[in-house]
Amino acid sequence: MNAKNNVSLPESVFPAQMQILSGSALKLIAILTMLIDHTGVIILSKIPAGSEPLFTLFGKDYTLYMLSRNIGRIAFPIFCFLLLEGIKYTRSRIKYALNLLLFAFVSEIPWDIWHFNGFSFDKQNVFFTLFLGMCAICAIEYFQDNQGFQLLAMLLFLFLAKKCNADYGWKGYVFILIMYFLKERRVAQAFLGSCWLAYEWRACFAFIPINMYNGKRGFIRGKPGKYLFYAFYPLHICVLLWIRKYFLHM
Repeated sequence: MNAKNNVSLPESVFPAQMQILSGSALKLIAILTMLIDHTGVIILSKIPAGSEPLFTLFGKDYTLYMLSRNIGRIAFPIFCFLLLEGIKYTRSRIKYALNLLLFAFVSEIPWDIWHFNGFSFDKQNVFFTLFLGMCAICAIEYFQDNQGFQLLAMLLFLFLAKKCNADYGWKGYVFILIMYFLKERRVAQAFLGSCWLAYEWRACFAFIPINMYNGKRGFIRGKPGKYLFYAFYPLHICVLLWIRKYFLHM
C-alpha cells in the first residue's frame, strides 16, 4: 500500500478524531486476528483446555476455541479492504496480481497439509479469492465504457471463485465487489457489507477498525515489510502445524 499522508477520505462511520489507524495498523490487526483464528482451529480444537467452558453468556457456554474463531472472523473483511487500498495505490497492478498469485501457490502447500494431510484440489486458500477479486476489479475498470463486458467479467470470475472453491468461496468474492463498488461511501459499505456478512455476523465488527482508517501508510514500508505481510500467511500455518505435530503429537 502506498497511501500518502494527505488524502481525501470517504465519509466514515466515525468522526475524524476517531480515524487513528494507519494501513500498517490495519495489517497488524488482520494478521493477529487471523493468527488467533488459526490457532483455535489447528491447536485449541485438539486439546482439552480449548473446549472447556470459560463463561456462560445468554445460556451459551464459551470456550477458548469458540472465542478464537469469533475473533478471527474480522480478519477477512480487513484483508479485502487492504486489497482495495493496494489496488488504488500500487505502482503496478500486474506485479500486485502476480504477487497474490505467487503466494497463493506457495501457501497451497501448508494449506493442503493442514486440511488434507497431503495435496488436494478440493479447496484452495484465501489468496486465490483475493486474486480473483482483484482480477474482477481490474476488468471492471478496463471495461468501464462497456457494461456488458463488465457483467461478463464479474460472472466469469464468480464462476472461477465457485469452481476452485477458494477459502470464503463465492461469497467472499462477492463481498470484495461490494467493498469495491461502495469504496467511496464508507457508511453504505459498512451497512451493506454487514448485511452480506449476516451469515458470519461476527465479521461485521471488522468495519469498526476499517472506519477508523486515516488513509496513511504507517510504519510498514519498503519491500521487506510488504513481502513479510504476504509471507505471514503460509509461515504461520507452518509454525502452527509444527507445534501441533511436535508438541501435541498430532
